[in-house]
Amino acid sequence: MTRRAGTTTMTFSRNYNTIRHTSRNLGPISQRIIVGLILLSFGLIYVAEGAKATGYDYEISDVETQISAMEAKKEDLAVEKARLTSVAAAKTSTVAAAMETATVSGYVSD
Repeated sequence: MTRRAGTTTMTFSRNYNTIRHTSRNLGPISQRIIVGLILLSFGLIYVAEGAKATGYDYEISDVETQISAMEAKKEDLAVEKARLTSVAAAKTSTVAAAMETATVSGYVSD
């Protein structure tokens, strides 16, 4: 096609396309729908990952509770061990062997 002085003329020759193709664009409504769907999918992915993180947080909390319970039990067992070893040491000591057994002699009343 040649343009001269405001007129349009078509020229036909070998290896020349005589058909014009118009480009097709999405309309503004279609673009908004596509952008909305993309944002919705990213939002769903974000929420799913947040839920995973919350699940891991609960698991960590449970494990920390178990650890603190076991540490308290360990401390109780250490106190019990110290008591038992002190009782055993008192039974075998010479000072304890020389002591008299205690008896209740009576009460004072007014």
